[in-house]
Amino acid sequence: MEDRKYRSWVEVDLDSFTANWDEMKRLVGAGVRFMQVVKADAYGHGAIEISNVALRNGAVMLGVANADEGAQLRVGGITAPILILSPSTGDEIAEIIKYHLIPSVSDLSFARELQKQCTQGDIRMPIHIEVDTGMGRGGTMHSEALQMIREISGFSHLISEGIFTHFSQSEVSVTYNEIQGKLFRNILKELDAAKISIPVKHLSNSGAILNLPHFHMDMVRPGLMSYGIYPSPETEGKARLLPVMTFKTRVILIKEFPEGYGIGYGRTYITEKPTRIATLPVGYGDGYGFVLSNQGEVLIRGQRAPIVGRISMDMCTVDVTGIGDCRIGDEVVMMGRQGNEYLSAADIARREGTISYEVLCALGKRAPRIFVQKGKTGAVEPRLRRIFIPDEEKSVSRLDSIIRSCFQTRVQSVEMGDAIYYEMFDTLFGREDRELELRSDFKYDINVTGLPEEGRGAERAANADFTVTTRIEYVKTMKNPLFMIGCARDNAQLAAFFEDNHCEYRWLLNHGNGPVGEKDFRVTRVLLDDVEVPFVRAENTKRGYEVWYGGDFLRDRVGSRIKLTIEIITRQARANNVFSVYLVYPTRGLDISFNYEGTGFRDVRDVHFFAGRHPYPDVSREKGKSVRLKIADNVWIFPNSGVTFIGEK
Repeated sequence: MEDRKYRSWVEVDLDSFTANWDEMKRLVGAGVRFMQVVKADAYGHGAIEISNVALRNGAVMLGVANADEGAQLRVGGITAPILILSPSTGDEIAEIIKYHLIPSVSDLSFARELQKQCTQGDIRMPIHIEVDTGMGRGGTMHSEALQMIREISGFSHLISEGIFTHFSQSEVSVTYNEIQGKLFRNILKELDAAKISIPVKHLSNSGAILNLPHFHMDMVRPGLMSYGIYPSPETEGKARLLPVMTFKTRVILIKEFPEGYGIGYGRTYITEKPTRIATLPVGYGDGYGFVLSNQGEVLIRGQRAPIVGRISMDMCTVDVTGIGDCRIGDEVVMMGRQGNEYLSAADIARREGTISYEVLCALGKRAPRIFVQKGKTGAVEPRLRRIFIPDEEKSVSRLDSIIRSCFQTRVQSVEMGDAIYYEMFDTLFGREDRELELRSDFKYDINVTGLPEEGRGAERAANADFTVTTRIEYVKTMKNPLFMIGCARDNAQLAAFFEDNHCEYRWLLNHGNGPVGEKDFRVTRVLLDDVEVPFVRAENTKRGYEVWYGGDFLRDRVGSRIKLTIEIITRQARANNVFSVYLVYPTRGLDISFNYEGTGFRDVRDVHFFAGRHPYPDVSREKGKSVRLKIADNVWIFPNSGVTFIGEK
């Protein structure tokens, strides 16, 4: 398969990746969970796309090398648990918390700082404890593990969810693997004796899945084998794996050279006879190793062609004298299969004197990834290699600058482009560091009634209040397990609620000046996926009346899509015949109803404005009873939109 938009590209066969998953599940059997290792951009395959396919195939967790890689998956829409397999630095803790990542803990000083920052943010964080049983790299020493785990088990805001170690020689069958496994099992026995429970135990990487099935435990961590590469020649007969990555380029130039002509830098290759040389747009800048100069091979028209001359940063040359029909534009396979010939990552690694891991991570690092499913490339959008940017804010700033420039160009005015840019960002984000929140299936049901019978008579004659019962429902991604519904007396308090990311819903009370109480504003029920959420507390603060719900038991729902339902009862003076509903987040689909039977309103007029591609709702009326506005579930409405109902007497 080829794509003529690119001079070099990497094809990632997602069907082969899925077939490898089927094979891994066959080998491991039921009852053992999988963590898909996607560090280093999924070994060069494309971490976001690989993660999505792995999760569809049953992965319960993803493994990355650092917080930055985890953040990229979160930004790419991945909500599954993500474990950082390497020890993290204290400077990464803020990012770990922000993106709901799971750190691995190897020492007490990091655990203490993590506990401190989680306590400050009132966050309970799952962790996995790494034990060094002989790798000599990350992890606490096995002889010190129990003491460290004892102390961590007393940390109120850290949850020891998992414990793991790493084999140093699992790709070959050696006694040292058994020694490491025994040390790990001894630690688990010590924890049992100390009555310390850590639910998830894992130590098997790709080599151990193939060579050490008795160490699969609760979860395995496939990396290399999931991408179709055997960890060693010894493991090749133990599974049926399909290579996932193919690196391709094109012939960009063909020239005829006489005998005695030097090819490339340093004239390391001199033609011994008239020779036909093809130039390829691939060099060591693309991860094709310099050491392959005068010893590498590529595939052209199903035949092997030797690399001749020194590999430069952006180009290399091959001898195509024996491939008479070779033409400019021909597809060239640098790694992968073409016809009956195959150049594997292991072949290239042997020539380079390295390992397959390095070849996969480096090869084609400047080339876009083309994702193949069912023989076609259109199902998943091509993607450039992930660029690691250490300072996320600078990255966001750069993106903002691009968007701003696009507006300026589109309207052919710097001033107007800036005005649109600032209005858009203020509307969607409100402030620079607020995440964009999307909602769907927005339902808002208002029921207006007079006071109950016992409250009528003299009170009604004195212009008594309406009772307004409102039921709000929408679907969103859950951000916080503990959240608040705020009621403000004025716009300043309302703005303060918008600055708090724990504030789930905000209400502006339109009468009175004193403290808000239950007689003015009462949250009667909060439901999450139709299950009642416990009330925590209600209090008057400087920014208004706060009603809190939830708790740590909801932490496992963070990052998942949930339906939230809020029921509120408020009072409104009969002299005030205006009832408003505002949308302050991008929302897909809405259904707003206003029910006023028995209020004394002869009719109700609606004044609405909905920003979006299809701004006009379907409006239905039942005179003397209700007004209802609907916008289809697949239509987006943008802030600031809303409707005001005006009662007519």
